[in-house]
Amino acid sequence: MSGSQNYINHVALVLDASSSMSRLSGKVVEVADEQIAYLARRSQELDQETRVTVYVFADQVECVIYDKDVLRMPSLKQMYRVGGMTALLAATLKSQRELAQTAQLYGDHSFLTFVLTDGQENASHRCTDAPARDPRALVDAVASMIETQEDNWTLAVLVPDQMGKREAMQYGFPKDNVAIWDATSTQGLQEAGQVIQEATEKFMIGRSKGIRGSRAVFSTGADAVNKDTIKAAGLKPVDSTKYQLVPVTRDAAIRDWVVESGHTYRTGGAYYQLSKSEKVQPKKQISVLEKKTDRIYTGPEARALLGLPDVEVRIKPDHNDEFTIFVQSTSVNRKLVPNTRLLLML
Repeated sequence: MSGSQNYINHVALVLDASSSMSRLSGKVVEVADEQIAYLARRSQELDQETRVTVYVFADQVECVIYDKDVLRMPSLKQMYRVGGMTALLAATLKSQRELAQTAQLYGDHSFLTFVLTDGQENASHRCTDAPARDPRALVDAVASMIETQEDNWTLAVLVPDQMGKREAMQYGFPKDNVAIWDATSTQGLQEAGQVIQEATEKFMIGRSKGIRGSRAVFSTGADAVNKDTIKAAGLKPVDSTKYQLVPVTRDAAIRDWVVESGHTYRTGGAYYQLSKSEKVQPKKQISVLEKKTDRIYTGPEARALLGLPDVEVRIKPDHNDEFTIFVQSTSVNRKLVPNTRLLLML
C-alpha cells in the first residue's frame, strides 16, 4: 500500500442492560461517555481514525450506535435503558458477526470489543438474535467464532467474579482478555472504566507500532511479550557488547552491588529484574530479556510492547517462560532481590 498507513479502529462497547444493572445505570452512561471522550482525544493525538459501535443487551440484543465517527458521538444517556435477563452469548455473537460485515477495503482496520456484564448468562436461548436455542450449542458457537477470528480482532470481557471468569474462558475468551470488576458499587464501575481505558491505550499505542490485535489486552506485564509482538513493535536486540547481566546472590543496594561486581555505577545505567508487582513511572526505561539467548531489547518500543502508557502504571512480573522484564533504576539504594539478575548498560 502506498503512502502512510491509515489506521482505522472499530471499537465496540457491548453493555449489559439487565435489571440487576438498574442501580448502576447512570454510572454506566457516565463511564461509557468518558471512554468515548478519551477515545476521541487519543484518536486525534495518535492520528488514528476511530469508529464506535454500542450494543445493549438484556433479553434481546440491540445495536444503538453502529460504526460512528468517535468525534461525532452523542451521549448514551437516551440509549441505555435497563430491564430483563442476561443474553450474554447472543450479544457477543451478534456484535462480532455484525461488525465482521464492516467494509475493510482500504487502510489498516482493527476491531476491539469490550463486553461488560454484572451477571451470568441466562437468556440467550430465548433471544431472537441467537443462532441456536440450545445453551450448549450457543457456547460452542461463541468458542468457535473466537477461535477463528482474524489477528486484527480483539474481544475482551469484564465479569463480576471468579465464576464469571471461568465461564468466559469456557466460552473461548482468552484468559488475559477477561477482567473481573466489582459490580456492587459505582466505584467498582468507575474502576472498570479505568481498566478499559488502560487496555484501550495499550491497544492504540500497539496499533501505531503495527500490532493488529491482542490476546492479552488486560495484561500489563511479561504476558504481553512474545516473538510476534517483539517483531511487530520493531524491537531490535541491543549489541551484546553494550550490556552485561550480573547475578544477584544476596540482598544488596543496587549501587553497592554494581561496585562490588567491579563496575562503575552510573545513574540510569543499571536495570533491576522485576520480581514483584510495582509502580513504574513514565520516565523509567524498560528492557526485555529473551531468556534462551540472553538478548536484550530496550527503548521506547519496549514500553509500548508491554502496553505501558506515558503515566505511572503498575506492572506485574507475570510468569513468562521466554522473557523477563528489567526496569531502569534511578535510585542508588534500590534493594536487589537474591536469585535475580542485574542488567548493566556499559
